[in-house]
Amino acid sequence: MPALKAKFEAAVANSKNLSERPDNATLLKLYALYKQATVGDNTEKKPGFGDMVGRAKWGAWDGLKGMASSDAMQQYIDLIESLS
Repeated sequence: MPALKAKFEAAVANSKNLSERPDNATLLKLYALYKQATVGDNTEKKPGFGDMVGRAKWGAWDGLKGMASSDAMQQYIDLIESLS
């Protein structure tokens, strides 16, 4: 697990240096995987209708409920590598 965590942290750092900005769907996926890897299952209250961005982020993260943090870390790493 320590090696995976180090690779995950490197991928997080690399995400800030991508040559081009990913599309919104990819950004949502990255956000959801990051939150699942670092926090775990979404237990936050769903944002109201006026907060469209917050609702999209909440929904993306909530869709990963039950995924192990190690799986989320690996998928995040793989996605960043595919974008680099």
